[in-house]
Amino acid sequence: MLSNNMGHCFMGRGAMIPRKLKPFLCRMLSGYKPKNDIKDSYKVLELEEGCSLDDVRNSYHNLAKKYHPDSSSGMADSKAFIRVEEAYRVVLGDLAAKQKPEPGEEEEDQFKSKSLQHRHYLSFEGVGIGTPSQREKQYMQFRVDRATEQVLEYRQQRLESRYAGSDLSRAQDVRQSKKVKITQAVERLVEDLIQESMAKGDFDNLSGKGKPLQKFSHSPHIDPMTHNLNRILIDNGYQPEWILLQKEIRETIERLRKSIVASRRKLGQPMTLSEQKQWGRICEQFAEDIRKLNKRVDNFNLVVPILSRQMVHFSTDKEILRARKTYEAVVEKVSDSDTKENGGEEGKRFGWKSSLLKWLKLVPK
Repeated sequence: MLSNNMGHCFMGRGAMIPRKLKPFLCRMLSGYKPKNDIKDSYKVLELEEGCSLDDVRNSYHNLAKKYHPDSSSGMADSKAFIRVEEAYRVVLGDLAAKQKPEPGEEEEDQFKSKSLQHRHYLSFEGVGIGTPSQREKQYMQFRVDRATEQVLEYRQQRLESRYAGSDLSRAQDVRQSKKVKITQAVERLVEDLIQESMAKGDFDNLSGKGKPLQKFSHSPHIDPMTHNLNRILIDNGYQPEWILLQKEIRETIERLRKSIVASRRKLGQPMTLSEQKQWGRICEQFAEDIRKLNKRVDNFNLVVPILSRQMVHFSTDKEILRARKTYEAVVEKVSDSDTKENGGEEGKRFGWKSSLLKWLKLVPK
């Protein structure tokens, strides 16, 4: 009944068994006995007679990986795998026959015929061949090997997780070490420059030599040493990088605005076809200058320490429209001034005539 149940179980799950392995499983369940000769079996396993059980196992494992249908090997072949499996069973049977039975094993052989053929496959997870005591030893060795593999996999996972988490800390340590090296290099450079200047005598004729330092105003927000150093830098004309960039950006945009207004005034009003083309080229060059200026704005925003001091990009269209309005305002101002001047000259020209007529009316006849 048990063998029938096992057969129904395998047949019921036939969809899960690969098609190439079905003949092999049927042979196992039907008690198939291979017909290979012992010498041929050793040749199939690429072994010689008299080899140990470990050699047989290693050879069988290597050939199984090579010819198993489900392996990713390019030499996978179900027929070759079946021949290897049959040879493996023949060689194991030969080795078991050559071994001398132990006293306890003789009693087990007496009851071997009385037990069912499939009974020994229900224990030891189906591992090993031979008598129950031999299979127990093989099963114990199998458990030892499996436990060793699990320990190695666990250690590998721990090392991978540890190194994966330490990559970020390593990168931070590298950046910190670079900062320390740069700071030390700057300090050594400054010290070398000071020593070189002292050797040349640059500090011998200073204006305040031999006199005490002036006391600076106290700041409660920073320590006195930092405050004094900042005051010394300010008094000697030092400016931070973002201050210089901000000044440069403002001067550049003012120069560009004046230049485009001056170019527009040279063309006149209204513009001819050639002057319109020239104005188009001027606008293209102005757009390129604005693009370069916006790059400087990006650099400024990266180094400015105060968020509210950051600058926005300059728009080419808005700047051109602004230049046109400025030009129109200048033209209107010039026309108004010309009108006033013309009116003043006409008043001077006809003023003496009106005064003469008034005088003639006042003279008695």
